[in-house]
Amino acid sequence: MESNRAVAAVTVFGAYGHTGRFVVAELLDRGLTPVLSGRDAGKLRALAAEFPGLDVRPASADDPDALDRALAGAAAVINCAGPFAETSAPVIEAALRARIAYLDVAGEVEAVADTFADFADRAREAGIVVVPAMAFYGGLGDLLATAALGGATAADEIDIAFALSSWQPTAGTRGSGRVSRSRREGRRLVYANGRLELRTDAAPTGQWSFPAPVGDQDVIGEFTTTDTVTIAHHLSAPDIRTFMTTEAVKDVLAPDTAAPQPVDERGRSAQTFLVDVTVRTGTARRRAVARGQDIYAVTAPLVVEAVGRILDGRVKAAGLVAAPGEIFDAHAFLTALAPHHLAYELGAAEPRG
Repeated sequence: MESNRAVAAVTVFGAYGHTGRFVVAELLDRGLTPVLSGRDAGKLRALAAEFPGLDVRPASADDPDALDRALAGAAAVINCAGPFAETSAPVIEAALRARIAYLDVAGEVEAVADTFADFADRAREAGIVVVPAMAFYGGLGDLLATAALGGATAADEIDIAFALSSWQPTAGTRGSGRVSRSRREGRRLVYANGRLELRTDAAPTGQWSFPAPVGDQDVIGEFTTTDTVTIAHHLSAPDIRTFMTTEAVKDVLAPDTAAPQPVDERGRSAQTFLVDVTVRTGTARRRAVARGQDIYAVTAPLVVEAVGRILDGRVKAAGLVAAPGEIFDAHAFLTALAPHHLAYELGAAEPRG
């Protein structure tokens, strides 16, 4: 597949948001040129003052002409502006018109499911790659599950357990959560029996034995994330079970939890994370683990690594709406993130316990 790396402009829609700022910095670190876009021209100008020389192109999701101007001449667009139930479709439409790759960092399960359902034919016709949820939630878990399966495409069970030292939600996370809760009308969304189901009962609780030094932690089960949608799109498993540490759930649900505060030169918060993915097939069990700092900051190397691989032609296919593990070499992708503050470990297959 021919490389488009020479066309190095990448439009970042929602560039001034918390995650968008990390993405802009990461693109610059990788030798790509961000084009700053979003609906608030004042915030875009303020961001441009921090990154002199970058092009500023204000646009809103309800203005197709402005979106077309924002994407003109770009090789790809990264959508960092939620709620994604409102922004994904218009920005994908603009990417289809421009015939460039689209990626987003959506954490809304329903919005990601809509992207897979609504744009498969259009992406095929345009010959572009559309990758939703190329982020901490959605992208990372899918890549870990794909790597753990080692080339297989089916499992008896896939478990994803998240250990967050804390969870200080951004304004975007809170806004997306409100949209999802409204769509669910107070019900829980669970992946079971090979499909997403809405339930009204209480979520189960228990303990999860994370790798050292995290160890045993209280968790809430059926904490459904976009990983269930990305994984189910290309891997077969009757049950995809997700678990989140109890204290992190309390943090994100509390109305008075503070937003993330920077503690280092990269602007990362002190939050640490461990993602523990276990796949079970027949009598074998295999684990893949990722560790790092700040779930919002680590989204930037994830999505920018994906952009680079798309522009370089390091994808298994084009002309589709794809999960990360579907079009990238999952093990190579995760290994490549070691210099970018993501530690990845792939265990050997063990007898199923």
